[in-house]
Amino acid sequence: MTLLWVLLGLLALVLVDVPIAVALGLASIVAMVLETGLRDLPNVPLTLFDGAVKFSLIAVPLFILAGSIMNASGISRRLIALTSALIGFVRGGLSMVTIGTSLFFAEISGSAVADVAALGSVLIPSMKRAGYTKEFAAAVTSSASTLAVIIPPSIPMILYAVMAGASVVELFVAGIIPGLLGGLLLMAAAYRIAVRRGFPAEAAFQWQRLGRAFKDAVWALLLPVIILGGIFSGWVTATEGAGLAVLAAAVIGGLVYRELDFRALRKAVVDGGIQTAVVMLLVSTSALLGEYLTSAQVPQRFAEQLLAFTHSQWVILLLLNVFFLLVGLFLHSAAAIILVVPVVMPLVHQAGIDPVHFGLVLTLNLGIGQQTPPVASVLLTACSIAKAQVWEVSRVNVAFVGVLLLVLLVVTYVPAIPMSLVDLFYR
Repeated sequence: MTLLWVLLGLLALVLVDVPIAVALGLASIVAMVLETGLRDLPNVPLTLFDGAVKFSLIAVPLFILAGSIMNASGISRRLIALTSALIGFVRGGLSMVTIGTSLFFAEISGSAVADVAALGSVLIPSMKRAGYTKEFAAAVTSSASTLAVIIPPSIPMILYAVMAGASVVELFVAGIIPGLLGGLLLMAAAYRIAVRRGFPAEAAFQWQRLGRAFKDAVWALLLPVIILGGIFSGWVTATEGAGLAVLAAAVIGGLVYRELDFRALRKAVVDGGIQTAVVMLLVSTSALLGEYLTSAQVPQRFAEQLLAFTHSQWVILLLLNVFFLLVGLFLHSAAAIILVVPVVMPLVHQAGIDPVHFGLVLTLNLGIGQQTPPVASVLLTACSIAKAQVWEVSRVNVAFVGVLLLVLLVVTYVPAIPMSLVDLFYR
C-alpha cells in the first residue's frame, strides 16, 4: 500500500510540473519515513552521493560535452554538407540528409535531445525554405534523432548498463545493426511521403561537389572512427572513449577547423554542464528510490507475480514492451531507466532473457516514448525549432513512429539481428 501511495504522489508531482529528479527524491524520502520512521534519514546524503559516483557515469557528461563542442566548432555543419552532397539529389533529399546526418551525429553525442537541437536548428529552417511543411520537417528531424539512443555511444545505454550491471561495450555493439536498419527504413518512409506530397530534390548529384564536401569533412569523419574504434578494439573503455571524444572534438574543432575559440568553448562547457546536472541529479535521487524498493522487496514480488502468470519469454517481452511504451508517455528516458530497471531486472534474470538484448529493447522503447506526447522531450524540441503545433506534427510523425515500432518488434522477436555482432566478437 505504501508503494501505491508513493507512486501516486510521484505521478501527481510530475503532472504539476515539479522537476522529475525533485519528485523522485521527495517520494523516496516519504516512502522511507513511512516504512522505517526517521532513523534512515541521516543516510540520505550518503545514498545520493553513492548513486552518482559510479565510474561508468563519467562517460555521460563527457559525451554530452563532446556533442556541444561539435556543434560549436562547425563539425556538425560539415557532416550536413557531406550528407547533402551524397544523398541530397533524391526526391525529398533534405529529409534524407537529416536522417543520414543523425546517423553520423549519433555516433558521437549519444543524446537524442542534443541531436535534434544541434541538427534541427540548421536543417528544419532549410527544409521550410525549400518548400517542406514545417510539420514534416519537425517530424522527420525528431524521429531521426531517436537513432541516437540505439547507435553507439548511447547515454541511455550507459545508464542502463550502470543500473543493470550489464556490459556497456556489448550494448553499444548490439545497437549497430538496429540503428542502421532504422535509418534505412526511415529514409524509405521519408521518400514515400516526399513523392506523394511532391517535395523537392536538391541539386543533381555531382562528383566534384561530393569530393569537396568529403575533403572538408574528412577530419569530422575521423571522430566516430577514433571513438568507436578505440572502444570496440578494447584499447579504451567506454568511459575513456568519452574522454577521447572530447579531446578529439576539441582538437579538430580548434586546431584543424579553427572555429572553436574560447567563447565558443565556454558556451559548449556551460551547455554541457547544464544537461549533465539534470541527468546526474536524476541518477542521485533514483538511488534513494532504489534503496526503498530493495528493502521492500518490490522487484522480487513483481517477478514472482508475472512468472506465476506466464513463463514464456516472448509473452513476458510483449507485456514489458507495452509497459515501457506507457512509461515513455510520462517519463524522460533517463528517469524511466532509473525508475524501472531495478524493478524488472530480477524478472529478466529469472525468465532467462539476455540482459544485453533486454537493454536494447528497453532503450528503443523509451526512444519511441520521446516521440509520443505528453512528455515527448525530443518531439517538443523539434516543434519548438519549427514553430509548429505538437499535435499537428504528431499526425505526420505517425508514419515514422510506425517505422520505429517495426524496428522494435524485429529487435524483440528476432534477437539474432541485434545480438549477432555481440555473439561474434564477445561470446
